[in-house]
Amino acid sequence: MRASFALSAAICCAAVLIPGHARAEPQVYRISGLPPGEPLSIRAEPDPSAEQIGEIRTRALVFGCTNDTPSRTTWCRVKAGRVLGWARRRYLAPE
Repeated sequence: MRASFALSAAICCAAVLIPGHARAEPQVYRISGLPPGEPLSIRAEPDPSAEQIGEIRTRALVFGCTNDTPSRTTWCRVKAGRVLGWARRRYLAPE
């Protein structure tokens, strides 16, 4: 019973991390299109006015992208170090 609950919880958490059109496997992306040395902000929500919770300085794991956002711009679910949040797709390029 406990194992079944743990498995269900893990599946639910994974579904939250991956937007509708996301890939199953995360991919490594690098910063692109920003001035040298300028980090890319990681936001709590896919919105430019959302709280900044971290930065990407070189590379990040991308779990999927969506343009189903209030601003209609494309945002990607990213993980850099221990920070998990959202970053603008415009500034990310696949490795």
